[in-house]
Amino acid sequence: MTTEMQEIAITEDKPLLTGQADAVKDAELAARILLDQGQEHSVETPYGVLHVTLHGSRTSRRPAILTLHDVGLDSKSCFSPLFKFEEMQEIVKNFTLIHIDAPGQEEGAAPYPAGYQYPSMETVAEMIPAVLQFFNFRSVIGVGVGAGAYVLSKFTIANPDSVEGLVLINIDINARGWIDWAAQKLSSVTSSLTDQIMSHLFSQEELSSNTDLVQSHRERLSKSSKLANVELFWKTYQGRRDLNIDRNSTFKCPVMLVVGDQAPHEEAAVECNSKLDPTTTSFLKMADAGGLPQLTQPAKLTEAFKYFIQGMGYMASSCMTRLSRSRTTSLSSSYSMDGSRSRSRTLSQGSQGGQMPPSPSQTMEVSC
Repeated sequence: MTTEMQEIAITEDKPLLTGQADAVKDAELAARILLDQGQEHSVETPYGVLHVTLHGSRTSRRPAILTLHDVGLDSKSCFSPLFKFEEMQEIVKNFTLIHIDAPGQEEGAAPYPAGYQYPSMETVAEMIPAVLQFFNFRSVIGVGVGAGAYVLSKFTIANPDSVEGLVLINIDINARGWIDWAAQKLSSVTSSLTDQIMSHLFSQEELSSNTDLVQSHRERLSKSSKLANVELFWKTYQGRRDLNIDRNSTFKCPVMLVVGDQAPHEEAAVECNSKLDPTTTSFLKMADAGGLPQLTQPAKLTEAFKYFIQGMGYMASSCMTRLSRSRTTSLSSSYSMDGSRSRSRTLSQGSQGGQMPPSPSQTMEVSC
């Protein structure tokens, strides 16, 4: 009996062969790289092919987080810094991410031939259901920036049962008026395409300060091999129609509007907020943020996004971030002081940063 026990112990203590250990490490490394880079897919739709990157599992019972970028950007340059942000990882590990690139806008896309008819904003929205069907998701939480916010709004209006929540950054619901059209015509003569798009993405203050972020985006745009594709997307967005919305019937899901207080789209976002249902809309105006708050203020946007998701009933057990814990007391006093103001309440704060955003059942302007 003793001999058998000794033999069993010797067998269990035998180390893995060197080749086996290396194979395990290689597999783990490959899995980590795949998770970080995502799985890239070319999804056939009735209106053309979309480049889509999936992070996570297709089998999740929760809605996927579906993103769509702005003109002059792609899914990586628009969203990677936000979704790789340290405090965003608590959200990322609980949801599948679906990053859609607008037609021809993905990294390394081949230029379209001369005379190519780029799909309209409405058509791009009509391509999204095929993506959900491809990955077998019944519903999503949409996150769109600029042109992407417009397209996701069109998709949500047409497919209300497919969207559980909507985060719209720099949304502009209006078509260009005659003055805007004339200004754009003049700008197209006097300014390069890169300058036009930079003025769309960044405020004049940001362009004047010429930060590293502005420089990197300008260089990326000017040297892009798909600049002709970007121009087609830009012209299509400039030719968009009014997004006819009203607070009684437009969106059936919670909506969070986000804009920087120095963004070129601040007035447009404020106007959109005035037309949405105040019981299901949150308005986050971020202090000291320009045209791309998801890149310049990822901590504040991550926290707002977390509370937005919790308001929909997901991640209810998630703990508060360090940022929100540090200001809970001052936030409570702000609520009591501003209680008499009905629709848009500006919650100011001292030197500690942003404010905890409201739940989707409240609409208020939050300067953070």
